[in-house]
Amino acid sequence: MKQLFTLMATAMLCTAARAQSDTTITPNKESDTIRIGNMIIIKKGGNNESKNKYTHIEVEKKYRSKPSNISTNWAILDLGFNNYTDKTDYGNTGGYLYNRPGTAPLGANDFALNTGKSVNVNIWLFMQRLNLIKHHVNLKYGLGIELNNYRYNSNISYLKQNPYTPNQTPAPVIIRDSIYFSKNKLATDYVTIPLMINFCTRPDNINKGFSLSAGVSVGYLYNQRNKQISHERGKLKTKNGLGVEEFKFSYVAELGYGPLHLYGSYTPKTIYKTGLDMRPYTFGIRFSNW
Repeated sequence: MKQLFTLMATAMLCTAARAQSDTTITPNKESDTIRIGNMIIIKKGGNNESKNKYTHIEVEKKYRSKPSNISTNWAILDLGFNNYTDKTDYGNTGGYLYNRPGTAPLGANDFALNTGKSVNVNIWLFMQRLNLIKHHVNLKYGLGIELNNYRYNSNISYLKQNPYTPNQTPAPVIIRDSIYFSKNKLATDYVTIPLMINFCTRPDNINKGFSLSAGVSVGYLYNQRNKQISHERGKLKTKNGLGVEEFKFSYVAELGYGPLHLYGSYTPKTIYKTGLDMRPYTFGIRFSNW
C-alpha cells in the first residue's frame, strides 16, 4: 500500500511539473518567453534598450488589426468659395436677359461676383469608403447637400415675369434694376451624390499619409432664390422658377494629408436652362476624418 501511495505522489508531481513547463519557458541567457493569453512576448538577451524597443514593435505589428473593408464617415463639413467661368454669348440670350427701356444691354460685368462673399457650404450626411485593392485603392461615395451662394456686385434682379411686358406669358427674366442693393445674391441648393476613386498611402493610420480622390457628382436642385436687401424694398426673396436647371453634373476631387483635406469641383455645362452659359467651380477646406 505504501508503494502505491508513493507511486501516485510521484505521478502527481510529474504532472504538475509538466503543466508548469507548458505555460512558462525557463529563461536562459539568450531569450525569455512569456505567454499572456494568445500573445507571446520575446525579450532578447542583454541589457540593450534598443533591442527591447525592437521586440515590442515587432509584437505590436504582429497583432495590429486590419482596416475594415467598409468604413463610414458621418457629418462632413465643407467651407469654401464659389465662382464660374462665363461663356455666355450676350448677343444671343433668347430673351432671358431684358434691357429696361433706355438702358444698355446686360453684359459680363453685370454678372461679376464678389468672390470673397460667394460662399460654398456643403454638408455631407455620410461618406463611405469601400476597399478595392489592399485598402490603398477604394471606392468612395456619399450623400449630402450643396449650398452655393453667388454674390453679385451689380444690381441685377431675377424675376418670374417681366414687369415691362405684363401681357405676355410668365417667364423668368433677368433685368438690371433701377435701385442699389446692399446685398444681392443667387443661391442654389442641391441634394448631391458623389462617386470617386480614392487612393490612400497609409490605410493603417488615418492621421498620416496622403490621400487623393477624383470622380463625379450628380446634384438635384431643390431650392433656388434671389435674395436682395435695399433701402427702398428692404429684404426681398424671389424663390424658385428663376431659370436654373434641375440637375447638375460635376467633376469632383479631394486631396488630403492626415486630417487636413482640400476639395474642388467643376461643372462642365451651364447651370441655366437658357440664355446664360455659366459653368461653376468650387474650392475649399473639408473637415473629414479621412
